[in-house]
Amino acid sequence: MSHRKRVYPQQQPNYGQGVGASNSPILGSNLASQVETPVTHQQAQFLTPAQQQLQQQLHQQVDQASQAMGGMQLHNVPILDPNLAQTAGIGGVGQQVGDSQYPNVGGGTLYGPQAGAGYGQQQQQQPVSVGRPMNQLYPIDLLTELPPPVSDLDLPPPPLMVPPEKFVVPVETANAPPDFVRSTLNSVPKSNSLLKKSKLPFGLVIRPYLTLQDSDSNVPLNTDGLVVRCRRCRSYINPFVTFVDGGRRWRCNFCNLANDVPMAFDASQQGLPVNRYERNEMQHAVVEYLAPKEYAARQPPPSSYAFVLDVSQSAIKNGLLATAARTLLETLDSIPNHDQRTRITILAVDSSIHYFAIPLDEDGDQIKMMDVVDLDEPFLPMPSSMYVSLQDCRSNIEKLLNQLPEIFQYNIMSKLALGPALKAAFNLIKAVGGKIVVVASTIPSLGVGKLQKRSEAGVANTPKEASQLLSCQDAFYKNFTIDCNKNQITIDMFLATEDYIDVASLSNLARFTAGQTHFYPGWSASKLTDVTKFTKEFSKHLSMDLSMEAVMRARGSSGLRMTRFYGHFFNRSSDLCAFPTFPRDQSYVFEISIDEQLVRDYAYLQIAVLLSLNTGQRRIRVITIAIPTTDSLAETYASADQLAMTAFFSQKAIEKAYSNLEEAREYLNRSVQEILGTYKKEIVVSNTAGGAPLRLSANLRMFPLLMHSLTKHMAFRSGLVPSDHRAASLNFLESSPLPYLIKNIYAKVYSLHDMPDEAGLPSEYGEIALPERINATSSLLERYGLYLIDNSTELFLWVGGDAVNELTMDVFGTPDILEIPIGKQELPLLENSEFNSRVRNIISKLREHDDVITYQPLYIVRGASLSEPVNHPSAREVATLRLWATSTLVEDKILNSQSYREFLQNMKTRISK
Repeated sequence: MSHRKRVYPQQQPNYGQGVGASNSPILGSNLASQVETPVTHQQAQFLTPAQQQLQQQLHQQVDQASQAMGGMQLHNVPILDPNLAQTAGIGGVGQQVGDSQYPNVGGGTLYGPQAGAGYGQQQQQQPVSVGRPMNQLYPIDLLTELPPPVSDLDLPPPPLMVPPEKFVVPVETANAPPDFVRSTLNSVPKSNSLLKKSKLPFGLVIRPYLTLQDSDSNVPLNTDGLVVRCRRCRSYINPFVTFVDGGRRWRCNFCNLANDVPMAFDASQQGLPVNRYERNEMQHAVVEYLAPKEYAARQPPPSSYAFVLDVSQSAIKNGLLATAARTLLETLDSIPNHDQRTRITILAVDSSIHYFAIPLDEDGDQIKMMDVVDLDEPFLPMPSSMYVSLQDCRSNIEKLLNQLPEIFQYNIMSKLALGPALKAAFNLIKAVGGKIVVVASTIPSLGVGKLQKRSEAGVANTPKEASQLLSCQDAFYKNFTIDCNKNQITIDMFLATEDYIDVASLSNLARFTAGQTHFYPGWSASKLTDVTKFTKEFSKHLSMDLSMEAVMRARGSSGLRMTRFYGHFFNRSSDLCAFPTFPRDQSYVFEISIDEQLVRDYAYLQIAVLLSLNTGQRRIRVITIAIPTTDSLAETYASADQLAMTAFFSQKAIEKAYSNLEEAREYLNRSVQEILGTYKKEIVVSNTAGGAPLRLSANLRMFPLLMHSLTKHMAFRSGLVPSDHRAASLNFLESSPLPYLIKNIYAKVYSLHDMPDEAGLPSEYGEIALPERINATSSLLERYGLYLIDNSTELFLWVGGDAVNELTMDVFGTPDILEIPIGKQELPLLENSEFNSRVRNIISKLREHDDVITYQPLYIVRGASLSEPVNHPSAREVATLRLWATSTLVEDKILNSQSYREFLQNMKTRISK
C-alpha cells in the first residue's frame, strides 16, 4: 500500500503553539514575519568568504527550522547589543529581546524578532558593536521556553570571533573546525579569578580522527619531512604566527619567541619555487606531517593482533566462539595490512591455555595445538610458529578458524583463566606491541585476576553501591596495564554473556591501554539480531585503521596549562598521554587552568598526535585553535559551548561515580545551580518586570536539560540498575565522540506517522531525508502515532496502542496491532508499501556510521491502549520494553526523578534562597 494514498490521524498542533503568546509577550511573534537585516560596513569588514558562507548556512538552518516548526519561537537573534537597547527604549537586558546567541561568524547579517511596532526601524539605527566583534549575550527565560527547542542541539557552537588579519592567510581552514576540537568557552577569561567567578568550565573536547579509515580523511599532508617548531615551547608553526625581519624569522604565537625560518621552508620542490603562504601549515589549522627519523625511537613495527578466545562451556553453548571465529575468518581481508607485515596469533582459553602452532602455507597445513595447564607461569612452547605473518600463513589461519568450533564443541570446562591467557598473549607480542583482542562469555575464575560474582542484593541503590559494585575487584586489571603500556600493547574487550561478568573490573584493561570494552548482555547466537550486532561491530573494529606507538600532547599559549585528562589512554607524564595503539572512534577531554593573567587578545591551543601508521610511516597530526580572550563575564557566557560543557561535566561526574553515585548526581545538579545562580547574580539586571524568571543566555538554553537528562542516564540514575549495565554505560560516556554522547544523553525522537512526503526518500544528492526531531517527552507521543527513538546505542520503534489498522498494515503487513512482533526485531520488507520502505530507509540511514563501529539494534515497542487484553502472552515483555523505551524520554518523570519542568522550578527555588 502506498502511504501517500492514506491519511493517518495527525498529531495535534499543540507543540509549537503552547509556547506562544500565553507564556511570553515576545514568543507570540511569528517566525514567518522575520526579515533579514542588511550587513553594515562595520560588520562586513570582519567577514572572510568562508565566514560569509558559514553565515549563509546558519541562516538557512534558521529558515528551515522556522518553517518546519510553524509558530514556535526558535533562533531570533536581534541585531543590536541588548545593552544598547535600553537607551533606544526597546527593553533592558533583563527583558527578553531574543532567544539565540548566534550572531554569525565575524558579526555579519543577523536575524531579529519583530517584537513590536518600530522594532525593525530601531534596529537599523543602532550601532552593532564597538571594537572587536564578540558573541553577543541574548537572555532567555528557561521557564517560558517549554518544551525547549531541541533543534538547538544540532546547531554549531558559538563562533570563534577571530578577524582575518590574525591569520597568516585568511582562509576558512585557518582555525580548527569544531569536528576536531571544541572549547567549552569560545571567549577565554583573561584571569583565573574571572573564570572561577563564572562557574563555567574551561576545557577542550578533542577528536583527532573523524573516520575509521584513514583513506577517508582529507587532512592535508606534508611529505617533505620539514617540521618547523618553536625553539623554546616546541609548538608547531601554524596559521597564527607572524613573520618578522622581512620574513627571515617567525614569531611564535604561543611563547612570543622569534625563530629563524628554515631555508627549506621556501626551497623549490621538483624544480618549482615554493610560496610559503601556500604551504599546508600556513593555510590549515589541522595538518599532518610525514615525520622524519628523529621522531621514531625504532623502526615502525608491524601491526599485531593477539586473539584470546573464550572456549569454555558458556562460550560454546551461546555460540560466541563459532560466531567470533566465523567473523574473524570473513574479516581477514579487511584487517589493516597495507605494508604486508601484519602478524596474528590465536589463543583459546578455558581452564587451561591452548596455543596453536601455525606453519607457513608453503610448509604444509599441519596445525598443532599445545595445551598449557600451568597458569602461574604460562609456558610458550613454540613462540616463533604461534605468532605468524597474516600474508604467509593465510590459508592455515583460515583452516584453524574453520576448525576451532569443532575442536571445542564438546568442551565441558566451565572455568576461564583469562588473566594467565592475557599474560601469555602479552609474552607473545611484547617485543613488537599491538592489540590483544579478548572475546569472552565467562567471568574470569582461575589464576591471576580471578573474579567472583558480587552480590548486588542489599547494595544496589545504596551509598555503598559504587564502592562495592563499580570498583575494580582485583588489582591485576590495573597493574597489568602498566606493563602493556611499556610494551605498546592495547587490550580490547568483547564481552557477550547471559550472566554477570564484572564489566567494572574488566573494563580497566581497555581504559588504561587506549582500548575499548564492548558489552553484549543476554547475547545468544540463536538470535539473528544478536549475531548481526556482534559480527558487524567486531568486523568493523578489526577493519579500523591501526596506528601504533602513539602519544598526544596539548599545549597552551602563555598563561594556559593542561591540568586533567579524561578518556582511554595512559597518562605517562604531567601532560603526555600514551596510546599503545590509537583508536579512530574515541574522544578525549582535557581540562585547562589559567595560571597567570592573559595579556593578549587571543589565546592559542595546539594538540599534536605522533603515531606510526600501518603503512610503516611515522606521522604527526597537529590541530591548532585560536580563541579570543575577554575580561567581560557577559562575553564569557555568550561564547560558552553547551555541548562541550556537557561532555566536560560528564567526565567529571564519571570520575565521581566510581566512588559515590549520589555525589556524582549531586555534582551535576550543583553545577547547573551554580551557573544559573552566577548568571542571575552577575549578569541579569535586577528589578525585572513580570515575576522572577529563570534567566540564562540563549546559547546555554539546552545545557540545564542535558545535565538533568544525564542524571537519568543508566550510568547515574538511582534505582536498581545491574552493575554490569551501569559500568558499561559509564564506559560508553567516557569515550564516545561528542555527537554520539549528546544523543545518548538526550535521544533523538522522530514522528513518522505524520512525516513530510520527502522524508525517507533520497534527496537530489542521494541522501535519505530525515523528518524533523521532536522533544523527548511522552506528552508528544499520540496514542495512534508511530515514533522512532535514536539514543546512539539502540533504536526504538514505538507503535501507539491505538494505531489505526491502515498504519500497522502499511508498516508491518498486519492490520492487528497485537500480531506485530515486539522486542529486538527487524522491520519486515513489504513489497507493496511505500511507507514501509521509507521507514526502513530512515532506520538504515540512522545506522550508517563511518566514524564509530556501533550497530544499533531495533526494538519494536507497542504502546499502551485501553483496549489491549490484560492477560496477553506478551504483556510482561511489553511492559519491560515500554519501561526501557520511555526511560529515553528524559523530559518526563522517570521512576522517582523530576520532570524537566519540575527540575527548573527546583533550580529557581534553590538560586532564590
